[in-house]
Amino acid sequence: MSLSLKIGTRSSPLALWQAEWTRARLLEMEEVGEVELVKIKTSGDKILDVPLAKVGGKGLFTKEIEEALLRGDADLAVHSMKDVPTDIPDGLKVDVIPEREDPSDALISRGVKLADLPPGAQIGTSSLRRRAQLKRLRPDFVIVDLRGNIETRLRKLDSENLDAVILASAGIKRMGYTDKITEQLLGDVMLPAVGQGALAIETRINDATVNRIVGRLHHQPTAVCVLAERVFLKKLEGGCQVPIAGHATLEGENLTLEGLVGDLDGQRLIRETQTGPASDYEKIGIALAEQLLEQGAAEILAEVYGEES
Repeated sequence: MSLSLKIGTRSSPLALWQAEWTRARLLEMEEVGEVELVKIKTSGDKILDVPLAKVGGKGLFTKEIEEALLRGDADLAVHSMKDVPTDIPDGLKVDVIPEREDPSDALISRGVKLADLPPGAQIGTSSLRRRAQLKRLRPDFVIVDLRGNIETRLRKLDSENLDAVILASAGIKRMGYTDKITEQLLGDVMLPAVGQGALAIETRINDATVNRIVGRLHHQPTAVCVLAERVFLKKLEGGCQVPIAGHATLEGENLTLEGLVGDLDGQRLIRETQTGPASDYEKIGIALAEQLLEQGAAEILAEVYGEES
């Protein structure tokens, strides 16, 4: 008997690409006969005229989808991992993390690289993490808040006469806009968001059949890195819209986690690295967070939360 499954997803083009990718993988499995996409509008999708950091709260892009999962209106949900809060609702779990796409950020301009942008260049991004690192690099940059899906943000490069916009490379590549990337901003210039480039598949804990099937999409090397990053974020008590960056890499059985906390003007920026056995990913994440906290991260974050409230 073939299974019919329902995937809960946002309805943005990128979210639908991610859900369709998951749908295609599931349909390759012998016992899956039909997979339906259930499109759900989240709080983050409804609030387009306010910077996300000012909206506050966690789960802006996941809460309504998780409620559908708990009601049984969906069997699984597909999220961008960087949108998923570190605290998962009772009855649900995020145990399946497929192989990660490029975690870096991408600069999109009119052919001018970041270092060559003119004085006072206007750069569009909604990310406090990017803002902190950009202002650290060039205090003269003017950061313009940018909301909307990828297509909308790309259009605003011209419609708002910006010098550049910065988006996640993964989304750009998934949507087929790789040729628009002017420059990949690697970790030494722009450390990515926790979980950037990775997908999260969320399910009900007690749904053994669905968990068994979607478990085949899990990629353990990606998961170890992403989980280390998320432990780091949770220890810092950071949400999705904060000036915190974190990225882990694997080399054999060795895991390296780099983390960063900065203020909004880039005046204070703390960046450190921890390394150890991949099996100790949780200890590594906690140790890195504690290292940053000891160096003043708590004070920086408290000030940022005060400014953004």
